[in-house]
Amino acid sequence: MKIMFLGDVMGRAGRRAISENLPRLRSAWKLDFIVVNGENATSGMGLSGAHAKTILEAGADCVTLGDHAFDQRDMLQFIEAEPRVIRPLNFSKTSPGKGARLFTAKNGRKVLVAQVLGQVFMKRPFDDPFSALEPVLKTHPLGGQAAAAVIDVHCEATSEKMAMGHFCDGRASLVVGTHTHVPTADAMVLPGGTGYLTDAGMCGDYNSVIGMDKAEPMRRFITGMPKERFTPAAGEATLSGVYVETDDRTGKASRIVAIRDGGALQAAAP
Repeated sequence: MKIMFLGDVMGRAGRRAISENLPRLRSAWKLDFIVVNGENATSGMGLSGAHAKTILEAGADCVTLGDHAFDQRDMLQFIEAEPRVIRPLNFSKTSPGKGARLFTAKNGRKVLVAQVLGQVFMKRPFDDPFSALEPVLKTHPLGGQAAAAVIDVHCEATSEKMAMGHFCDGRASLVVGTHTHVPTADAMVLPGGTGYLTDAGMCGDYNSVIGMDKAEPMRRFITGMPKERFTPAAGEATLSGVYVETDDRTGKASRIVAIRDGGALQAAAP
């Protein structure tokens, strides 16, 4: 299978880049399945139902969330009616929606997508992501009903993301980090056959401070005082993420490439 994962969609610039380019990339790269993290698509904080529809209509097969999962209040209801949107497994036990689900790819094969939130340096105390993910991996072994498995690790610490990669090695097709909005250069296939990337980066304007218009973050760094709200940068966005090819028999990764399309970053494609 050919699978693409795109990092956090950031504001209007990110949504526009998704709408304008996702159909082209699916066709050009012959993609079987696309996962998009929509965590910051609505004003940089969370995802509204309307903007989730925009990403899905552009061609995403699944949209993941993150620590801002329910910052947009209508997502509380929307996620119950739209199974293609998943929230973190280890979010509040009373939160709506699911943290893992089997999807059917364009070629008819089943793909497991799951998301967990990290604990290190995160502002809220989430449950242990490792123990939350373990029963999901046991229930959906690669090569069984799940022809592929994609794990979105939404957290701050690179060490925690790397630990999750090794924890899932041999049991997932791809483990990819999100949340920090900066793409890393360590795309690799781990010894057990799991594709890994510490952070996919964001789908947003990189002439910014992690997707936000530069003025207010810089003011706060320099003066220590806030003046205005953060607003997403509105320039041309780069679609950042990762492409992985899996073995049809085992579900393990046979090839992985970090991808960047459009905007300020140097282009990279399969």
